[in-house]
Amino acid sequence: MSHYLSDIQVEEAKRKYNIDNFKVLPQELQEIWSNIDPIGELDVDSLKSIICWIQKESNENDYVLIQGEFGATFYIVDYCFNIKRVPIYATSKRQVEEKIQGEETITNRVFRHVNFRKYIRHQSTTI
Repeated sequence: MSHYLSDIQVEEAKRKYNIDNFKVLPQELQEIWSNIDPIGELDVDSLKSIICWIQKESNENDYVLIQGEFGATFYIVDYCFNIKRVPIYATSKRQVEEKIQGEETITNRVFRHVNFRKYIRHQSTTI
């Protein structure tokens, strides 16, 4: 993620998933994750150091919170499934307030954490 967990998120992770140890990406890896180049194809080589860190810092069945640029997120989620980690993400509820002040409309958006969810793989079936 591009920010630290809130106290509410930490408490939910402890309660819901029995997580007692939280590890965050080192600053240099956080810089990579927060600055995925939107131009052209996804540079998967830039994600190798993040993959190495996940491999080194986690064990089978550990939870890995993954959110960010869509393509990079998919790539890392898929990797976590392949090495038997449990990828999760946070959901939030958006509350929007609009105030009209003369000729201007001022919009304020507040995102409130709702819960964590496990990423789920599609089970191949005939539709």
